[in-house]
Amino acid sequence: MPAKPSVAIVGPGRLGSALAAALIRGGYKIREIVCRNRAESLRSARSLAKAARAQLCTWEDGRLKADVIWFCVPDREVATTAKALAKGVRWKTKIVFHSSGALASDELDTLRRHGAAAASVHPLMTFVKESAPSLAGVPFALEGDSTAVRVARRISRDLGGVPFMIRKENKTAYHAWGAFISPLIVAELVTAEQVARAAGLRANEARKKMLPIVRQTIENYANFGPAGALSGPLVRGDTEIVRRHLAVLKKIPEAKNVYLALSRSALRYLPVGQRKKLQAILKS
Repeated sequence: MPAKPSVAIVGPGRLGSALAAALIRGGYKIREIVCRNRAESLRSARSLAKAARAQLCTWEDGRLKADVIWFCVPDREVATTAKALAKGVRWKTKIVFHSSGALASDELDTLRRHGAAAASVHPLMTFVKESAPSLAGVPFALEGDSTAVRVARRISRDLGGVPFMIRKENKTAYHAWGAFISPLIVAELVTAEQVARAAGLRANEARKKMLPIVRQTIENYANFGPAGALSGPLVRGDTEIVRRHLAVLKKIPEAKNVYLALSRSALRYLPVGQRKKLQAILKS
């Protein structure tokens, strides 16, 4: 295996496109972009293959001559895609990765039986349309065969990432953690927009006004930890204000449920004032 092996990206979606860009910046050669033989998949794959100066191929005609085959398909498709590509390729000298945060490298067992070394390689980062975030400093959760993990560790470091090992039985909990630190934060923010509407603000207006305090809160969390970043009526033990919050949130049941759940979490894990009185209010 060369110091910088060639790579094939299977699945030209948001993650596959971001990884391809990062690999090219890291000095890696993208040899193939592999997609389904469908119009929409082919359009995005063709664009990515052109940008990466790679060969475009489909499940049916792909011969996968790259050293590392990196599956960037949705979780539910990892095992079926590996099975579909198993025939017609010499797997014995290859390294295969998938980037599911929730699933273990066992999803690639079909290719293991053909001689490949397999690992799950998950960058703890959010990938959305029109955004290609830097991978500098991003944790990469690794699990799998020692040979594949060794290559994954080297590649993730070359991309600026910080690799770490995770046990396969812990991957679902790891992925749930990831849900709390990105998509559920978005869900909390969109819920906050609904509360802002009750205060007379439009959603887009609320979004703009929210950003300074959201950014400062994250910065405080990073610099001072959770206890040092906490402010508001809970840390002051202001029971009357909490009662008023709950009263107005009766008109927005989903927001009230979020408020109760997060407030109870704060009472358990953070330093707050008037803890017993607040517990009684939240319980009632």
